[in-house]
Amino acid sequence: MALDGAFLSCLREELTSTLIEARIDKIHQPSREELVLDLRCRGCSKKLYISARANSPRVHFTEISLENPASPPMFCMLLRKRLTGGRLTAIRQLGLERALYFDFDCVNELGDIVRLTLAAEIMGRHSNIILIDSDLKIIDSIKRIDFEASSIRPVLPGLEYSPPPAAAGGMDLSLCSPEQVIDAMLKGKEQPLSKALLAISHGLSPLICREVSHLATHGRDTDIRSLTQEERHRAVFYLGRIKGAVETGDSRMPYILYDHKNIPLEFSFMPITQYGLSAVGHQTESFSSLLDEFYEKKDAALRAKQRSHDMLRVLTNASERITRKIENQQRELKQSGDRDRLRIYGDLIHANIGAIQKGAKSAALINYYDPECAKIDVPLDPALSAAQNARKYYKDYRKAQTAESILKDQIEKGEQELQYIDTVFDALSRAATVRELDELRDELVAGGYLKAQRSRQKSVKPLGPIEFVSDDGFKILVGRNNVQNDRLTLKTARGSDIWLHTKNIPGSHVIVLTDGQDPPERTLEQAAILAALHSKAAESQQVPVDYTQVRNIKKPNGAPPGFVIYEKNRTAYVKPDKSLVASLNK
Repeated sequence: MALDGAFLSCLREELTSTLIEARIDKIHQPSREELVLDLRCRGCSKKLYISARANSPRVHFTEISLENPASPPMFCMLLRKRLTGGRLTAIRQLGLERALYFDFDCVNELGDIVRLTLAAEIMGRHSNIILIDSDLKIIDSIKRIDFEASSIRPVLPGLEYSPPPAAAGGMDLSLCSPEQVIDAMLKGKEQPLSKALLAISHGLSPLICREVSHLATHGRDTDIRSLTQEERHRAVFYLGRIKGAVETGDSRMPYILYDHKNIPLEFSFMPITQYGLSAVGHQTESFSSLLDEFYEKKDAALRAKQRSHDMLRVLTNASERITRKIENQQRELKQSGDRDRLRIYGDLIHANIGAIQKGAKSAALINYYDPECAKIDVPLDPALSAAQNARKYYKDYRKAQTAESILKDQIEKGEQELQYIDTVFDALSRAATVRELDELRDELVAGGYLKAQRSRQKSVKPLGPIEFVSDDGFKILVGRNNVQNDRLTLKTARGSDIWLHTKNIPGSHVIVLTDGQDPPERTLEQAAILAALHSKAAESQQVPVDYTQVRNIKKPNGAPPGFVIYEKNRTAYVKPDKSLVASLNK
């Protein structure tokens, strides 16, 4: 990732061309380190997203809708009070520093116009969003830094604001020429060109330094002491292109790279060639759309990971505990399978009651159940009489007989619970929003796996199923979790609708709403592919999907959420196609 000072400078130009004279309409704080400003511009409205999160700090326009908490945090309420209605007059950047300053003309409580500045510092784990008054005093910040955390640059209300300290010895390409950078670099210690550039320059990321070295040395990343005159000239030329992109917009291009798994790898303000055939890049419409595209999946995955961590731990522990319990029960069941031996011992003792001496530890008795009537050694308790030993064997036999039926029932219930946990694992892996995770949490709370969170407010209305429309015009509904699967199949769907589910594989219930018509084969195939995509087999090549009419679905009494039985079904084998989700998504 390369949200360096140079990229931020290109982004500032994009923001400035649209936002100057815009007014703040609304302010939201989706999470502890994120802000969204709704601004009214000339003839349009824009959402400005600012993040101070350590792993993804940034500022840009966004088209992504973020969920907001029921109660706004204190910093958000402060910004609403001080900035709402404010007019943006300038967006400043000091050289190639990784900080943007948004200057607003606002009206205070006395009706006077005052200048307030919102500083967005994009500096990794030191990122912050700070509100500053006209006297350069800090009003407040999204992350307060006390003297114990930093004696050099504390960030607290009432203190004087100072810009982030620049790196010692760093040369800002916006303030000097490429030749000066190369000359200063050659005076340093011997090291590869990419590392030397990174050490001497200010505002250029490791990605850009590697790209300059790659282009100047044809991928060799030569030590600076071994650079030829031609390689030095090329390094100056490509640094000049970067300077031009930053200052005049020449060769400026929002560029994003994907790896072979189609996962975003890097982004930049210029084409990146250093990865060769191991990555594929393309140009985006704008720098803001680039950042939206790059971080959308990453942020969703991070939020899901944070929210689902305790659920994953609980499910993993429950799965391991039930597995161990089933293994122990299966061992006991195997032992109870030998109960006929106990009954035979009791019968043989009873038949030879007069021949067994009191206090004997064992008795060699003829086994009448053996065709050859061979003698067997029957263990005895010397403290018991022969009759008492016989009764004891009969009692153990009846106990083992009862244990077998109980163990079979317990093992069946344990295996059913394991299947249920597997379905929750699958739903958790596909949960894309906080609300979906919260509904899964409610499901686990209802099942006794998790304790209820008193501080969390439940959604007034539960989420609906995911909706698709087939190419033939039939609506297809896909459940998001087990509780919704039950609601979708047993309440929403009608008897003539088509129900689909992956065969013996955890996944979502899928319903084709037929309105009494017979859906064509294409619709059934598309619904089957959606069922495969919303299952544990989404990455498989050939997935079996059962389908039948909803009237053939039943839910056993006491069955866990999402568990149903069905009959009169047929099975289709389909290959999951992720592009189908986008084409059919309502």
